[in-house]
Amino acid sequence: MCGIIGISSNKSVSASIISSLKKLEYRGYDSAGIATLFEGEIKELKSEGRVDTLEQNFDLKNLKGNIGIGHVRWATHGIPNSVNAHPHSSHNVSVVHNGIIENSTILKKYLIGKGHKFKSQTDTEVIVHLITENLKTRELEEAITSTLKQLHGSFALGIVFKDIPDLIVGARRGSPLAVGYGPSENYLGSDSYALKSMTNKITYLDDGEFCIIKKDQVVFFNEDGKNINKKILELSSDEASYEKGDFKHFMAKEIEEQPNTIKTGIKEYVDKTNSEINIYNFPWNVNEINSIKLIGCGTAYHSCLMAKYWFEELTQLDVSIDIASEFRYRKNRFKKDNLYIFVSQSGETADTYAALDLCNKNNMKTCAVVNVIESSIARDVNFVLPIHCGPEIGVASTKAFLGQILILYILALKLASLRKEINNKNYKEKVKDLQNLPSLIEKSLLIDNDIQAISSTFNEAKGSMFLGRGFSYPIALEGALKLKELSYVHAEGYPAGEMKHGPLALIEDGMPVVVLAPRDSYYKKTISNMQEVIARGAKVLLITNKSKDEIVSENIWETIEVENTNDDLLPFLLTIPLQKLAYYSALKKGYDIDKPRNLAKSVTVE
Repeated sequence: MCGIIGISSNKSVSASIISSLKKLEYRGYDSAGIATLFEGEIKELKSEGRVDTLEQNFDLKNLKGNIGIGHVRWATHGIPNSVNAHPHSSHNVSVVHNGIIENSTILKKYLIGKGHKFKSQTDTEVIVHLITENLKTRELEEAITSTLKQLHGSFALGIVFKDIPDLIVGARRGSPLAVGYGPSENYLGSDSYALKSMTNKITYLDDGEFCIIKKDQVVFFNEDGKNINKKILELSSDEASYEKGDFKHFMAKEIEEQPNTIKTGIKEYVDKTNSEINIYNFPWNVNEINSIKLIGCGTAYHSCLMAKYWFEELTQLDVSIDIASEFRYRKNRFKKDNLYIFVSQSGETADTYAALDLCNKNNMKTCAVVNVIESSIARDVNFVLPIHCGPEIGVASTKAFLGQILILYILALKLASLRKEINNKNYKEKVKDLQNLPSLIEKSLLIDNDIQAISSTFNEAKGSMFLGRGFSYPIALEGALKLKELSYVHAEGYPAGEMKHGPLALIEDGMPVVVLAPRDSYYKKTISNMQEVIARGAKVLLITNKSKDEIVSENIWETIEVENTNDDLLPFLLTIPLQKLAYYSALKKGYDIDKPRNLAKSVTVE
């Protein structure tokens, strides 16, 4: 979740480090810092708050040096302040760290016994002193290997040394780390986005590996300290995707991009001429798969829940879903005929990766639905289904959520066809409807004035509910999550039929309740549930699809209608008003929409 940058160059690096840290702000953080080596000394600057604060409060021109590391921190151990901010340094070692050291308390006691003095509340400072201690009796590579073996937990590390002033060490276990290559300089970064303005040539470290970076050389090592060779990947150079353009926020841009990103995803997987879905190189015979388990966190978990409904509707497969953070701590009964599908925007979500790692150790069939095809999850599964959404910078996921459910729907539809569980006519009709989806999303986006007027009521309330049945239930969960993430308003998503089993007690006069009731097979039942909350004084925002039929209910506060399509695809359209509701609620409050408090884009700690 924290962000790391390191540069070894033949020129001053502080300005480039600051620029790269600004690109890492989207990951979520509460403090920032930078350290360089100059004239045999480690020079360190740190600040609570944004990178802008760091830049404004200090004269970076005086922070000279051709080697440096920088960091934006998301607090785990110790409150957000300048003391706990990274880098952490001893007299001869400086470290930036993403992850959590689980045995830091034990190591700290050991190091204090050796005479080391600690300044911060962080687990990271243990790494600094442990390396310092190991360097007393070992050469660099042996000291690093020994240190890494003593650390329990997850980490991505960038390390510089006062007495070895021409290199940076990078190391990875669990948390992502990339190396970039440039002319007369080389780089270390948490992800390719931070490095992309400087290079499009990238190598990703795998778990247990470390590297030594100099301005004209990069050497890689495995966990035993033996030299290894690594591939260099060439990334695309589409910088426009990383700019807001005329939009006030990345989230606003990403919401409006959804017709195009969905169109791109459909083009990648659907043959328009033949109305046929093409999923190339699928590595298993469909008859080898009798059940599917979908695994994700947060928004990706909601994507999994949405997919469960589709798989059950379209196929005879047994389908279950799991929250990734719970999966690895249960006694799972692994089955050879099960396909495990891992969903993650970044492809670096620590809990999801840990679940994948457990499946790999048990030789299971694994598939990933991700946005970043160079990510750890994408590299370690048997089969990857990219969502082709392009970079998503806003922390609250919008276009990636639609991208995830699009690919999961396409997979469900294709498996139904291959297993002959859907007749060909119905299959072709659904594929044609899918091709019309981008234009329907585009039309459904034209609701800004209505949503802006409604959003104030949600801001003024002490809480709200989002209700849906069937296909609409996962979307209700996602809508509630978006409002929580951006407006810091308590919101809960429920199956509409569950209200009378407890949550109805929370309904009081004037409470805003979003009811998702498209005119599908669940419509009449949902309208009945809606009437129950209206009778208790709730202000109901009904979101449905356009129809010639009148809405069979009275006393509705506000109604928003999206475009019409088949029942399978209505969740895509129902999502749009909920994204905009969260956006405009946060906008009216003046909150930091792209970087909501306490949250991170790439959740790389468990």
